[in-house]
Amino acid sequence: MTLSPGRSLTLFSAGLMGIAGVVSAAAASHVGGDPRLLAGVSAMCLAHAPALIALYAAWPSLRTAPISVLLIAAGTALFAGDLTMRHFTGEGLFPMSAPTGGFMMMAGWLAVSAGALFGERKG
Repeated sequence: MTLSPGRSLTLFSAGLMGIAGVVSAAAASHVGGDPRLLAGVSAMCLAHAPALIALYAAWPSLRTAPISVLLIAAGTALFAGDLTMRHFTGEGLFPMSAPTGGFMMMAGWLAVSAGALFGERKG
């Protein structure tokens, strides 16, 4: 069985997100400053990495898996990137980047839910 590039990228992204979650948890404990931002980064990354693995597994049958993965992965990266920048530089990526990432994550979860209504992929 060959994997589609999107499906392979899903698993790759889950691995990177898992690493980012562990690194940000360690940084929250060992790097100076207020640890709350990095703890939030860790929580989001470690919550969404397993979700991407589940979407990787469901990819063949869940019609909305590709859009769900795109929204959850990009939203988490944007949200986590903004909080990380705020921790280390005091400035975010750009105005409203964390809320935009948050809305993208919510839209990704909504796409997962919508997938239950569309039935399974055929073939």
